[in-house]
Amino acid sequence: MTAIAVLGSTNMDLVAYVPKAPRLGETVTGRAFRTVPGGKGANQAVAAARSGAQVVMIGAVGADEFGVRLRSALTAAGVDTAGLRTVEGASGTAHITVDDEGGNSIIVIPGANARVTGLEEGDEARIAAAGALLLQLEVPLSAVGAAARVARAHGVRTVLTPAPAQPLPAELLASVDLLVPNEHEAAALTGLTDPRQAAAALLGRVPEVVVTLGAAGALYAARGREPYTVPAPRVRAVDSTAAGDTFAGALAVALGEGRPVREALAWAATAASLSVQRPGAQDSMPARAETDAAFAAGAAS
Repeated sequence: MTAIAVLGSTNMDLVAYVPKAPRLGETVTGRAFRTVPGGKGANQAVAAARSGAQVVMIGAVGADEFGVRLRSALTAAGVDTAGLRTVEGASGTAHITVDDEGGNSIIVIPGANARVTGLEEGDEARIAAAGALLLQLEVPLSAVGAAARVARAHGVRTVLTPAPAQPLPAELLASVDLLVPNEHEAAALTGLTDPRQAAAALLGRVPEVVVTLGAAGALYAARGREPYTVPAPRVRAVDSTAAGDTFAGALAVALGEGRPVREALAWAATAASLSVQRPGAQDSMPARAETDAAFAAGAAS
């Protein structure tokens, strides 16, 4: 079984569903509201676990009701929470608006995630025992960089989702094996709006890049190889909140199992396509059997 470590955020998602997102100064009437466990780190951990990996989560929750629920949700998904600390204060929250087209806008309040400033006792061993380390940018860069350096020292593949987009230190990127931005994050990192041009520019900083393109699939680029795009299954999106995290978690599992890159990308895109057809973040993520069945059906069609 593939072993994956995740260092990142845990948030309670406060999700409002609306026909159309409000403009600045506008009030709209929503049709539903949910509180669901999320956070990019926890989402990727759950996605990887449901995709068949043995996963350990490193991060922090607050000493509040949300913290209890967030830890319980990870445990229920089969994620090892030995590296998930409980700290004084509030857990992180994400305030999400989802429209009828499945689009979303998100405000994140870090809470306990801001306290994850570095590695603690036992974290190096957790990372060293994994085949891959998943990172995002909803915890301080000091912790992300420390985890990436440890992974590099132990020969662990490091996969970074640069979200929310921000300038990245060269020292951090030097320890990243695979960068997985969406097209907006790739543009923010490079100043280039064309995904192929952005990916080419990013290859000057990391050896492999996957730019996720939403319904258009994913663009793969690596040093010394011709870039190519893997299409996504055509589905009707209900909620795209965790699609990118589902993709990243599933991709890490597929690569850890030794699948060819093109197949791994297609399998991860299948997992993401299943997630957008259901509301919520972690609740929407497919189990391994669902992804396998949908992938096989797509290959046969």
